[in-house]
Amino acid sequence: MSKETHELTCINCPLGCLLTVVVDDGEVVSVTGNTCRRGDSYGRKEVTNPTRIVTTSVPVVGSATQKMVSVKTAHDVPKELIFDVMRALRDVRVTAPVSIGDVVVADVCGTGVDIIATRCA
Repeated sequence: MSKETHELTCINCPLGCLLTVVVDDGEVVSVTGNTCRRGDSYGRKEVTNPTRIVTTSVPVVGSATQKMVSVKTAHDVPKELIFDVMRALRDVRVTAPVSIGDVVVADVCGTGVDIIATRCA
């Protein structure tokens, strides 16, 4: 393998630092451009194992006031599984009442991560 340089924008805080991540033989050797430690951590993870929190909404059945409720993954999931997670939620319906933190789908796509409600309905 050879040395690779990745340029990316950190999304861990509002600063949006421009990072340069150098990878040699599959291992991160340096992260520069970050203002805080979170940038270093983000840069390393983003080039080796990128993950994301997935947010969306699902229909609510039995609520007089709300037709949809917002949901998200309780933790980040591998970036390459985002579309699989969205497909798994395509036909999901929740029944009112719904509380913040209620598990809507357990272990989505075998990730070990639950989909939880982020709003009451």
